Amino acid sequence: MQHIYYSIKAPSEGLYKEKGSKFLSFAFPVSSETEIKDILERFKKAYYDARHICYAYRIGFSEQKFRANDAGEPAHTAGDPIFNQIKSFELTNTIVIVVRYFGGTKLGKSGLIQAYKTAAEEALKNAEKIEKTEQVVVRMTFEYEKMNEVMKVLKSFSTDFLSQDFQAICSISVQIAKDDSEILIKQLTPFLKSIEL
Repeated sequence: MQHIYYSIKAPSEGLYKEKGSKFLSFAFPVSSETEIKDILERFKKAYYDARHICYAYRIGFSEQKFRANDAGEPAHTAGDPIFNQIKSFELTNTIVIVVRYFGGTKLGKSGLIQAYKTAAEEALKNAEKIEKTEQVVVRMTFEYEKMNEVMKVLKSFSTDFLSQDFQAICSISVQIAKDDSEILIKQLTPFLKSIEL
């Protein structure tokens, strides 16, 4: 079974206006919580004058991490509708942020839910959805004499080298499609001192 997921190719934006309130929406492809933190910090600085900066994200595959944040709006009126749009577009490794400038007229709970849902939807509709294959990192150590055998096996797979250190005991980290990792490990095991995912 192929471990495939969907994300977005590049950042995208959307806009929704209701009764004078402006909802600016932004979607970003992300791969870690650190990256998400950096993006949110940038938004807090750039939109310091906005009434609310609400967001939701989902990262990971089998073990998913997600969060929905109402940022001062009534509970479940902002973060959840944004998160539900990420789910309905079947995306992961994606964050959607909606910045609200208050227009003077209260929208009520159902109005807010509709506004945040539509703003998030606009940003995601404007994004290019892409299919990606789940990757895993494989770390291994082996004796220098086994270098040729190890490299021969690695070259027969589509791997990205993340780090390598060639001493008497060598260590290599590679990134590979999750579906290929078991076969790779099987083929490498006879030459290695240790291997871990």
